[in-house]
Amino acid sequence: MNEGQKTLKDVVGIGNAMVDILAPADEAFLAEHGLPKGAMTLVEAAQAAKIYEAMVSGVEMSGGSVGNTMAGLASLGGTGSYIGKVHNDQLGGIFHHDMESMGITFGTAPALDSSPTARCLVIVTPDGQRSMATYLGACVELGPEDIDADTIQSHKVTYLEGYLWDAPMAKEAMIKAAELAHDAGRQVALTLSDPFCVDRYRDSFRDLILNHIDILFANEQEIISLYQAEDVYAALELGRGDCNLVAITRSADGSLIATGDMVHQISAVPVERVVDTTGAGDLYAAGFLFGITHGYGVAASGRIGAIAAGEIISHVGARSEADLQELVLRTL
Repeated sequence: MNEGQKTLKDVVGIGNAMVDILAPADEAFLAEHGLPKGAMTLVEAAQAAKIYEAMVSGVEMSGGSVGNTMAGLASLGGTGSYIGKVHNDQLGGIFHHDMESMGITFGTAPALDSSPTARCLVIVTPDGQRSMATYLGACVELGPEDIDADTIQSHKVTYLEGYLWDAPMAKEAMIKAAELAHDAGRQVALTLSDPFCVDRYRDSFRDLILNHIDILFANEQEIISLYQAEDVYAALELGRGDCNLVAITRSADGSLIATGDMVHQISAVPVERVVDTTGAGDLYAAGFLFGITHGYGVAASGRIGAIAAGEIISHVGARSEADLQELVLRTL
């Protein structure tokens, strides 16, 4: 390890900076508001307001997929930064404060137009599944000018959120970040985020992965959709041909991690009761990225991911209630 590497932070995450608002509801609520179960639906401001009004009182916290991952990384003892757009409003202030209070550096300039900070309305049904209505607001203003070379190149891994692909300027920002990372010999990771997102951008995602991604995170539905494969194993074979490492989460069936020459099967961590699956994939990614940036092997990193995911589904919300660092030391 050279002197420059000794000072590197672990992960810089680039994502949709938003505040999550979680509340329980039944499936009739989803039908009434046209929300597909288990997926993320983009909504405009008026629909977001209507759904919010209909929700019962819930939990509000800074979130977004990569935001959740960075929070998990910090809880594990990792170091990092976050890049994402918020407005200079109350929710934006909450998001900024939350990131910084966890030790995650958040220095992106606030959005300047009238779009408020994004919010994700998360409906949790009795089976623990979460269905999301997302108003992107200021998120869509993230652009290449927000990507700083020094920030990207001072981290071991740049972690990209698939949801960002919905915004044209954010696509440019993601590609710029990936190129800067690779110029410095760093790694680039991507989470596919959502099966509907994959359906919208299948071909361009394939191109992004082939040309810019070292580590790919997805769940079974997302990876099968991406490669239009018969099953997860066929998709995994195609994925390992496109990038160095593919990690597939499979809920109670654990995860599969494919490298160029082998596939690791990682068991899920037993949970007494699944309360809310919000953030399970995000926390798996946090654990895995923590592992590989701290010298753990692929299988051990997957196990850390499973531990973090198991903790997060045992309660409401995508912020750990246990000390993940201590939990990993006790469980790994």
